[in-house]
Amino acid sequence: MKLFKTVTIFLFAASLCGAQQSLFFTAKDFAPVLDSMNFPEGPAYDYAGSVYVSSCYGGFIKKIRDGNSNLFVTADSAGIKQTNGLTFFKDGSLFACDFGRGAILRIFQNGKVNVIADAYEGKRFNRPNDLAFDSEGNLYFSDPKSSDTLNPDGRVFCIDYETKSVKLILEGIAYPNGIAFSKNNKNIYLCESAKNRVLKFDVSKSGSLINKKVFANLPGGSPDGIALDEQSNLYVAHFGGKALYVIDQNGKTVEKLETPGKKPSNIEFAGEDLKTLFLTEDETNKVYTIRTKNKGLPLQSSPSKK
Repeated sequence: MKLFKTVTIFLFAASLCGAQQSLFFTAKDFAPVLDSMNFPEGPAYDYAGSVYVSSCYGGFIKKIRDGNSNLFVTADSAGIKQTNGLTFFKDGSLFACDFGRGAILRIFQNGKVNVIADAYEGKRFNRPNDLAFDSEGNLYFSDPKSSDTLNPDGRVFCIDYETKSVKLILEGIAYPNGIAFSKNNKNIYLCESAKNRVLKFDVSKSGSLINKKVFANLPGGSPDGIALDEQSNLYVAHFGGKALYVIDQNGKTVEKLETPGKKPSNIEFAGEDLKTLFLTEDETNKVYTIRTKNKGLPLQSSPSKK
């Protein structure tokens, strides 16, 4: 019996040591790559070596490449106001949620800005937050208003690729936030920040979101930006929770990594091998990177799929 107890204690101690080994990251610390960002958000990879990041309250977007950064567009030069979520389309143009203008913008590499949509049924959008293309080029975006959980007023819209028409896809969400498509394009993950949870929907053939279910509850903070790896694990920036979560396909939290500040806002897989995860963090106003063991999932209509 004494030998059995000794072995049990040894195995328990070994399991604790093993638990310190990350399943998803090559290190436990994030490396800073950009500072003084005034509420950074929406990192977007162009699949050509550069990552673009919004400054929500600074009125500019910066481009990061090879450890260096420079201004890409500013409120003065391009007429943007307060951009948030960013994503690239397959033609290399950058799409942005501009919550200051209540609009979805398309930004070309020469700095030219086109307003893609700024209203639904004659009323301007509230605060476009994050966006994602499906495999056909249709653009889905979240449009939160308040954080009232008793009277949820957030919506999700879709801009049709062919007709450019705006369709209301979903309403009655308590601050919809990060949005991402699954690997097979048949599901959408959506953060419902005010309720501290991530929702999962099936995408119908018509593009509607159906069969809503709670995918994961993340109390103690607000799930914000999200991204998937090629194994369909969901990575969640937990704003206010000082954490980056990894959640498996069944909605189980399989890893929690502490972030440099308590307000991580968004994430993006980047790099030639899609194993460099960029993190925007709003307490420190910095952008960080960390290497991952799994490759990030290429976005549905990204430049990698021309």
